[in-house]
Amino acid sequence: MKNLFFITLLITSLNALADDVALGKVKADAACALCHGVAGIASLPNAPNLAGQQFMYLSEQLTNYRSGKRQNAVMNVIAKQLTDEEITQLATWYSAIKITVVEP
Repeated sequence: MKNLFFITLLITSLNALADDVALGKVKADAACALCHGVAGIASLPNAPNLAGQQFMYLSEQLTNYRSGKRQNAVMNVIAKQLTDEEITQLATWYSAIKITVVEP
């Protein structure tokens, strides 16, 4: 019975993660892709790549932009509109993107 509970909890968590990834992609396509690229690889030279970044880093930085703790003229305006849930979704999406590093 205890194992069934943990399996159910795991499945529920995985479903929630999949929902956050999907919703994060939708939000990223609408709000982030112009500067950070569709798959998180920046299309502008002064915008960072977001693909493969750590969840905690992304959510913390978006929260800091939203509060004004971190300053950037564009990001402060965009992040101010984000809810906690949307920040979680965006961080989940970008952290879920797998990148490959090739050493020179």
